[in-house]
Amino acid sequence: MKDIKIAIIQFPGSNCERETILAVQRVGMKPIPFLWNEEITKLKTCDGYIIIGGFSYEDRIRAGIIASLDPLMQYLAQESAIGKPLLGICNGAQILVESGLIPGVTNNQLALSLTTNKRVKNNCILGIGYYNDWIHVTITQPQSQHAFLRNLHPNQPIHIPIAHGEGRFVLAEGLWEKILAENIGILQYCDAAGTIKNTFPINPNGSEHNLAALSNATGNVMAIMPHPERTTVGEAIFSSMRNYIEENNYCTTRILDYAVPEVRLSNYVLPKHSSELIIELIINDNTAISIQKALHDLQFNSARVQRYTHWEIIFTADATVADIANTKQAINESCELFNPNKEMVKDTLAVTTNTNLGFVILVQDRENIVGQHKLGILRETFGLKKIYAIKYGILWYITTAAANKTNLIKLQKLILHKHILFNPFSQHGFWY
Repeated sequence: MKDIKIAIIQFPGSNCERETILAVQRVGMKPIPFLWNEEITKLKTCDGYIIIGGFSYEDRIRAGIIASLDPLMQYLAQESAIGKPLLGICNGAQILVESGLIPGVTNNQLALSLTTNKRVKNNCILGIGYYNDWIHVTITQPQSQHAFLRNLHPNQPIHIPIAHGEGRFVLAEGLWEKILAENIGILQYCDAAGTIKNTFPINPNGSEHNLAALSNATGNVMAIMPHPERTTVGEAIFSSMRNYIEENNYCTTRILDYAVPEVRLSNYVLPKHSSELIIELIINDNTAISIQKALHDLQFNSARVQRYTHWEIIFTADATVADIANTKQAINESCELFNPNKEMVKDTLAVTTNTNLGFVILVQDRENIVGQHKLGILRETFGLKKIYAIKYGILWYITTAAANKTNLIKLQKLILHKHILFNPFSQHGFWY
């Protein structure tokens, strides 16, 4: 029998190549390490693909989005469309979600989000962000034809590690019902007995429906947030991949019949009795630079990207003009909303010049966890009781050469179509 070759895909910031190579070798397949900027011809003889974990592009903007724009993902989409297996682990899962290969609806539209972890117990948020531990996952229905789950069994959970900061599945409305109706392959967080309980630490990141992994409708593409490659217990996933390839019974992938809700941006309106604070970096903004480079790679060579932190500060109804002025000064002096060593307050945001045309989009998290955290600090630690609420956001100022207005419109459509600046299932976007 010929070697089964599995490409181990690495983007800048990936860091799990050794564990994944060993996992592939343990089940008798041959790993082929592949860097994102190598010639794609190297992949022509590969039988399957794994996008490994880590922090591609330092998770700038949000995990997986920049890598998802790479031309390499178009090639992987074509290969998976003819039935070849494609597995994304942790950061690889985030890349598959942002590219639309998971869940695989028409035109690979974005239909879900992998967003900031939220550890919830008894309706209380115990913590957010990065978390690592050993957890249990299970399937609830047999998946005998699945490329990665066929060797797992219901009521026999496996014990594998997690290590991520943005692993919480948030699905578009109605998508979960479609997943269940079509018996799409999933893994769910559970306890040692296989019972699915939506509470921390059984559900370690607050994922909707305890989701730990989700497949496309065909079952040959899967995004999994835990790390099966880091333990021999996870070998069932890789041996399933081997068995699927050995069968060589590929077929054209099936599109998930689901209509993604249309996303429309409304104009931002500052609430009454409130103020905004716009913060500008005075050091290099690597996040903005990365997005700008990605747009250049997509043939928008004159695009320029600037990023600002935006704080919406709402005051209590009884706050006087003097209270508001004193509170704003105290906020600045606290340095809680910006770091004066690398940031400064910007008085205004000019959005046009004689040489450039542009637009501004404000992005705010739907759950506003960061804003709630800062509110507690400013009210309780600094005693600023006249603050009623705080919302955290990012302002994106995108410009292009004024001589090409048509190009600006195309750039705007691309950014919105690809959801480059925000994921609508975990964030709000506004015209600013």
